Amino acid sequence: MLYKFKSKAAGDLIMLEANGRRVLDIIGKDTSPASGGKGILLPEDMGGAMAALQAAIATEEAAQQAAVAEALAEHRTPPRFEAIGLRTRAQPFIEMLRRCQTAGKEIVWGV
Repeated sequence: MLYKFKSKAAGDLIMLEANGRRVLDIIGKDTSPASGGKGILLPEDMGGAMAALQAAIATEEAAQQAAVAEALAEHRTPPRFEAIGLRTRAQPFIEMLRRCQTAGKEIVWGV
C-alpha cells in the first residue's frame, strides 16, 4: 500500500506504507485499520506536526550517535543503520507542511 498526501497548496506526495505510517504515527494521526487509511491534517495542526517530526529526527540521530560512541568505547564494530534515515524520509513531508501551513490549506490522504 502507498500513502498519497494531497493538498491544494503543494504537489502530491507519495510514500511507501511503512514510511507514511511512521510519519503519521509521529505526528499523532490514526494509522489503525479502523481509520481506513484516510485522514486530514488542518493548517492549525501543522506547526505541532513539524515540531514532532523535528524532535523525532533529533532523537533518532542522537540515539544513533550514542550507539556508535558506545561501540567505539567498547572496541566493538559500530552498528549499521538504515541508509536512509528519518530526516531524509520526512523532509518532503515537512516541506509540504510548511507550504500548506503558509497557504492555509489542509493535507488529506486516502481519499
